[in-house]
Amino acid sequence: MVRFFRYLWENFKEYIILIILILLSLGALSLNQQREIKKVRAVAFGSFAFVTSFISDLVNISSLKNENERLREINAELMLQVNKLRQYGIENQELRSLLNLKDTTKYPIHPASVVSRSLSRSQGTITINVGRNDSIKPGMPVFDGQGLIGIIYSTSEDFSLARTLFNTDLKLTVKNERSRVNGIMKWNGENLVIVDVPKTYDIQEGDRVVTSELSSIVNVPIPIGVVIGISKVEVGIFNEVQIKPFSDINGTENVFVLKVVESKQKNDLELNFFNRK
Repeated sequence: MVRFFRYLWENFKEYIILIILILLSLGALSLNQQREIKKVRAVAFGSFAFVTSFISDLVNISSLKNENERLREINAELMLQVNKLRQYGIENQELRSLLNLKDTTKYPIHPASVVSRSLSRSQGTITINVGRNDSIKPGMPVFDGQGLIGIIYSTSEDFSLARTLFNTDLKLTVKNERSRVNGIMKWNGENLVIVDVPKTYDIQEGDRVVTSELSSIVNVPIPIGVVIGISKVEVGIFNEVQIKPFSDINGTENVFVLKVVESKQKNDLELNFFNRK
C-alpha cells in the first residue's frame, strides 16, 4: 500500500496538490452563504465529487489488478501442486503393483528404473540403472507388473541396455496359454506378431500369450500379451498372429529384472535366435 501511494505521489504530484487546493477553496466557500457563492459552491462540489469518484475508481482498478495477478499466481501454483500429486499417485500405484509382484514371486528379481529409451520404431531399447555390480547379465528378462518388456542385451558396471519387444532383432519362443501351441514372436516394424503359424493350430482372438519353457532365454512363463488378430493367407499353410502387449512398452518407468539361470544346452540350440545378427 505504501508503494502504491508513493507511486501516486511521484506520478500525480501536481494533481494531488491541485486537489488539496480545491479542498481548501471548497472549505472557504462552504463558510460563505452569499447567493452567488452558493451556485459556485454547488458546481465546485459537483466537480470535486466527480474527480474523487474517478480517483477512487483508479484506486479500485489498481487494487483489483493486483488481486487478480496474485490469484493467477496462486492458481498456477495450485495447478503445479495438483499435477505433482497426481504424478505421485500414478507412481505410487505403479510401485505398489511392482512391490506386490515382488512379494508374491518365488523367482530372484531385481528392481530397476528406466533412465532412457530409444525413439527408433524398429530398434526399441531401454537403459536401466542396474548392471554387472547387481549381477545383471545379458539374456535376463525385463518386465513390469503387467508383463514382459524386453531382454537384457548388454551391461556395464551400473547400467544395462535391453532390447524391448519393439525391436526387430529380438525373437522369442512364445506359447498360447489356452491351447499350449508354441511359435516364434517378433516385431515387424509395425506390429508384434507370431510368424509362420500353421493354419491347423488352435489360436483365437483373445487368447493370452506367454513366454515358452522352450525358450533359450526366458524359461519361466511371463505374460506377453493377447491375440488381437489373425492374418489368414489364402495361399500357403501358415498364418500370422498379431499380439497386443500387456505392458506399456514405451511408457513404463519402473521394472524388474528376472535373474534366471540360463541353460547352456538351450543356448547352444538358439531356439529364439536372440544372438543372431
